[in-house]
Amino acid sequence: MTPTIRAATVTEDTLIAQHFYQLWLDNGLSPEMICPDWQVITLSFITQARRELGYQAFVAEVAGQVVGSAGGQRFAGCYPIAFTPAFRADGYIWGVYVEPEYRQRGLGKQLTQRVLDHLQRIGCTRAVLNASPSGKSVYERLGFQPSNAMYLNLPV
Repeated sequence: MTPTIRAATVTEDTLIAQHFYQLWLDNGLSPEMICPDWQVITLSFITQARRELGYQAFVAEVAGQVVGSAGGQRFAGCYPIAFTPAFRADGYIWGVYVEPEYRQRGLGKQLTQRVLDHLQRIGCTRAVLNASPSGKSVYERLGFQPSNAMYLNLPV
């Protein structure tokens, strides 16, 4: 079946939140590591990002069934954004998820490309994402470059 990639509607926010939750489980997090109110947190984030940051999600459908999703918006920043938009206006891609039985068919790439197109339409000049191990090759094929992001786990 030929997949359809389309803009998600507000009525699909709960499904997108579920995909985001499943993405973490598929990447090895146990449910105990995820807040019990993950859905409320995610839906609140989506609502705020839509209102303030130009958020838009896209879904992949096969035979009328949504089998994947991805979203993105302007990046709010981890530090004060003191650059002119002409120099840098980052967009952020997150929640790229395809159900296991539909993986390896190019849907993740197509979803990511639709988010990239959206980010360009809203004035972003660079796209940023955090790749899961399984998604890294998809993003590299789209031209994403490794960044200088570094992290250190602190003792609890």
